[in-house]
Amino acid sequence: MTPRQLLVINPNTTASVTALLQRHAQATAGERVTVRTVTARFGAPYIGDECSYVEGAHAALEAWRQALAEGPAPDAVLIGCFGDPGLFALREASAVPVTGLAEGAFAQASAIGRFAIVTGGAAWKPMLQRLAQALGFADKLVDVITVAPSGAQLAAKPDEAIALLARACREAAALPGVDCVILGGAGLAGMAAEVQDEVRVPVLDSVVAGTRHALGLD
Repeated sequence: MTPRQLLVINPNTTASVTALLQRHAQATAGERVTVRTVTARFGAPYIGDECSYVEGAHAALEAWRQALAEGPAPDAVLIGCFGDPGLFALREASAVPVTGLAEGAFAQASAIGRFAIVTGGAAWKPMLQRLAQALGFADKLVDVITVAPSGAQLAAKPDEAIALLARACREAAALPGVDCVILGGAGLAGMAAEVQDEVRVPVLDSVVAGTRHALGLD
């Protein structure tokens, strides 16, 4: 059986984030899926505000076009940023299904119940609330809790990040009506499992959730 092809687009320019996406997406997808990652050729090192989000959307679309020109056509596309920049444009342009880390995580969380989000960078709160509204998940989202370091800063110091994120996830889990917590961010891939034992509700990894959603494994 020919392996399925999943194209994962990192809409920022940081190669280490692409490597993290490759490792965790491939582990989630399994051996019957070939995961191919591409990195934005311009834009921000890490997307964390409205300006870099718009740049990331443009970069994601350009990276998708370049990937199609240089390699095999994928069976699905995953935007490897929690916030899904370029989602609607790519969905319009692509002949195959397109999703993002946030949409995949929202879908998985909604199957459990109402959810809260923990992520890095204060500017993400209104941006994620807007995205949840646009994707039809606003009624399921209880709140967005942000920690001061960006996802890039958290990824650079994982030991310190785990303690900080565990506290934030416990705070999110304590909010009335929360059935699960999404730990969102490409740079935070793998950290949900590290904090789960300290949190009373399920903690979802956005990279795992996004990969599963892209491949129809939900």
